[in-house]
Amino acid sequence: MLRSEKSTLKQIPRGVWVLGFVSMLMDISSEMVHSLLPLFLVGALGATALTIGIIEGVAEATALIVKVFSGVLSDYFGKRKWLAVLGYGLGALSKPFFALATSSGAVFAARFADRIGKGIRGAPRDALIADITPPAIRGAAYGLRQAIDTFGAFVGPLLAVALMLLWSNDFRAIFWVATIPAILAVLLLIVGIKEPKTSVKTRRENPIKRANLSRLGSAYWWIVVIGALFMLARFSEAFLVLRAEQSGIALALVPLMLVAMNLVYSALAYPFGKLADRLSQKHLLAGGLIVLLLADLVLASSTHWLVLLIGLILWGVHMAMTQGLLAAMVANAAPADLRGTAFGFFNLLSGIALLIASVAAGWIWQTFGAEWTFYAGAGLAIVALLVLVAAPKDTFNA
Repeated sequence: MLRSEKSTLKQIPRGVWVLGFVSMLMDISSEMVHSLLPLFLVGALGATALTIGIIEGVAEATALIVKVFSGVLSDYFGKRKWLAVLGYGLGALSKPFFALATSSGAVFAARFADRIGKGIRGAPRDALIADITPPAIRGAAYGLRQAIDTFGAFVGPLLAVALMLLWSNDFRAIFWVATIPAILAVLLLIVGIKEPKTSVKTRRENPIKRANLSRLGSAYWWIVVIGALFMLARFSEAFLVLRAEQSGIALALVPLMLVAMNLVYSALAYPFGKLADRLSQKHLLAGGLIVLLLADLVLASSTHWLVLLIGLILWGVHMAMTQGLLAAMVANAAPADLRGTAFGFFNLLSGIALLIASVAAGWIWQTFGAEWTFYAGAGLAIVALLVLVAAPKDTFNA
């Protein structure tokens, strides 16, 4: 088993590792900001849960919706790297504006710019991984990138906690420090990735004309629907931070809850990615929804820090089981010259679903209480599970 693990890792192209470390550096930067942003909005700027839901919903949905356009452009030009550089660069440029923000509107503008950058880089990067990775190990490749990426989501909140304790809850100073790994991510991408020849097309053709979209078969569109339902059931992680704050632990220690979640996510993403290459995708997705259902019920049941920690760990397991798998399914269902477009439309529907879910979560939180936000998430997880069961067999690998 150990020999097989090493063999698979050796087969994964160097470019996947580089893209993983680029994502890790940007995630360190982003999570240093995002793990503190709900606390900053509520404590320093007086924002409500509904306001946070709107900011997070619009921001995250924007990132996913923009992927449509960047994905289509990457297919049209047959170039992916420099679109990714543009996206990571915009993300890096947005970071100082969090430190300068004096109102919820200013935070919204910075978050909006940051997520546009994420949207621009996402589909070209994901399509680039498919371009350079053999189909037989794509699940492992996406899982590895996600594992390295999520290690950054583990380190970022940990650094935020250390600096909060060191600098007496100085949010703005920490936001300034977050610009450093973001700049390093852009530099690594520029020098570390070479555009593969296989992504260069001899003749440009509109990827979204009807004849091309018809080549994205019914299996692909079922994957798009399933991905959107997952997003409806899983709202913005900002509400996990707010729930952790209700546990009564010190403000500076709240991001440690996300550290635990992301540590689990990072540790399990690659093993589950490998499983996705060998086992039933449908069963793995169903298992991930059941774990999300359990996480919601646990998070709704109590505000004790240990109970919330268990809920967040389950949330991390869910992410590890499903995120890399869905990416691999999209890559495998799309023709090579339409991968960017395929990821774009997948994320368009997911982005709309996330916007609806996050705004609804903020409204439920503010109107009925925090626990009902998670009960609603559990109900939507059941709906997603029923649709998954009804999906045609050819949607999955087995």
